[in-house]
Amino acid sequence: MKILVIAAHPDDEVYGMGGTIAKLTKQGHELYVLIITEGCSTQYKDRPHLIREKKKQAYEANAVLGVKEVIFGDLPDMKLDTVAHVKINAVIEKAIRDLKPNVVYTHFYGDVNKDHRCVSESTMVAVRPIHLQCVREVYFYQVPSSTEWAANVALNTFTPNVFEEISKYYDRKQAAILAYSSEIREYPHPRSLKVVEMYDLALAKRNGLELAEGFMLIRKVNK
Repeated sequence: MKILVIAAHPDDEVYGMGGTIAKLTKQGHELYVLIITEGCSTQYKDRPHLIREKKKQAYEANAVLGVKEVIFGDLPDMKLDTVAHVKINAVIEKAIRDLKPNVVYTHFYGDVNKDHRCVSESTMVAVRPIHLQCVREVYFYQVPSSTEWAANVALNTFTPNVFEEISKYYDRKQAAILAYSSEIREYPHPRSLKVVEMYDLALAKRNGLELAEGFMLIRKVNK
């Protein structure tokens, strides 16, 4: 099965679902990661060399997880709300047209991060269930420090209904996070290794598991 994980920035895919990515590749699925932006031109505009460094980190992190290919859209970081909606759509539509994935994972639409919201909206356009659509399953994933920081109202509340046991793959998730050395934060920041593990542990214990990542199933079409 071909699976496409769509991320706004390099590291979102690893923090959000690194354990599940490792699990899926170990199970023999062909997995691709599409990163929409270059990841740091706005946040680190005084250090342009970091664009190259972040891309290198993305390749290293996803190699740890067994990803077949990492694709960059190279749109401007933290500025997707200034980019024409159709331009973001086009990046995702091209990846789907070229790869023909059966399953797509993308950002939760209620994240506090606007880039995440833009990517989520454009993904839903790209995977709309038109005739001959190859995508049969669509999931939202959460990203620490973006999903839980949104306003605590119903539309912004991430409510997972699919849970993946990832304890056998947790060392690979942590190794992939460590590959993104420029993004690791100290405890108690949500992007510290300790807090990420606490999140995955808490989610698991609510569902009778050891360590888990959660997803919102948005659509599943059976033929």
